[in-house]
Amino acid sequence: MSDLSAFERYPWQEDAWQRLHSYVVQRRVPHALLISGVKGIGKTHLAKQFAFALLCERPLISGAACGQCPRCLLVYAQTHPDFTMITKEVDQKSKKLKTSIEIEQIRVLVAQMNLTPQFDSYRVVIITPADALSHASSNAFLKFLEEPCDRTVLILVTDQLHKLSATIKSRCQKLLLCAPEKSVALTWLIQHKGHEHAELALNLAQGSPLLALGYLQDDHLNQRQACFSLWLAVAKQTTHPVIAAAQWLNLSEKTLLFWLTTWVIDVMRCRFETQPNRMYHPDLYQSLKELAFSLHLVDVYSFYDLLLQTRLRIETPINKQVLWEEILIAWANLNQRGSQ
Repeated sequence: MSDLSAFERYPWQEDAWQRLHSYVVQRRVPHALLISGVKGIGKTHLAKQFAFALLCERPLISGAACGQCPRCLLVYAQTHPDFTMITKEVDQKSKKLKTSIEIEQIRVLVAQMNLTPQFDSYRVVIITPADALSHASSNAFLKFLEEPCDRTVLILVTDQLHKLSATIKSRCQKLLLCAPEKSVALTWLIQHKGHEHAELALNLAQGSPLLALGYLQDDHLNQRQACFSLWLAVAKQTTHPVIAAAQWLNLSEKTLLFWLTTWVIDVMRCRFETQPNRMYHPDLYQSLKELAFSLHLVDVYSFYDLLLQTRLRIETPINKQVLWEEILIAWANLNQRGSQ
């Protein structure tokens, strides 16, 4: 935690908070809670708010943690003995984040939970992202989930609910968070960043304010512009697809595929006279419109199908250089046919 704002909620989470607070008021706090929703809306942050409230000695009238009592100070210092965060660990050899939450982490957790809580309130465990549980760790966790310890609350967080086993989902009380209204998200984004590209970033983040904030803080928009210029260069045959594919290898595969897919969607929208404010990339409107009227629409739909198929293939161990080459060669051929 970087500051005491860790004890504050995002403005779009009030309804969800009222539901969580009602569990406490009614003394029906679930032993297992599953918080799901799209990426970038603060699910883990809300899970922490609820955890802190359960651990606090003197909660506020709103139900939130006071942020000042000895137990809150332990939380702030990340030393509270009854609060545990389980997430993906860093591989000591590669220094990269592991792809899954491993069974050893769950075994350690189960051993800890067999001990008596240090304080007389709840003991809270947050697992995020819960969809990162490996098959083995998922089975080990399920056994623990079916025999909950006294005064222990398990909070699972995920933006890929379909990856969780049906059995685990059936054992949890569910809370689905939705992306906030655009006006709410945009107001918050401008207040925190005051950036001229706030609305564009929010569009690219599909309405997720925290994801949009990340886009504004890193080089995301510049990278997108560079990739779009390269995509246009392949279309105009001023850059070879193989060379372009090599330059794309260092980029996030999912992000790049999202850009490609939404560029094509915007091309199709331009063909039907869609206004810029209804596009994913309104700042690229003129270039996308020129593409829309230079290509055969049937070919554009076929290329879009290829991108949809790539969403599945990108999760496999396929050679990514070959994958991008295939897409860019198809894109070059599509534009060559359009110019004939």
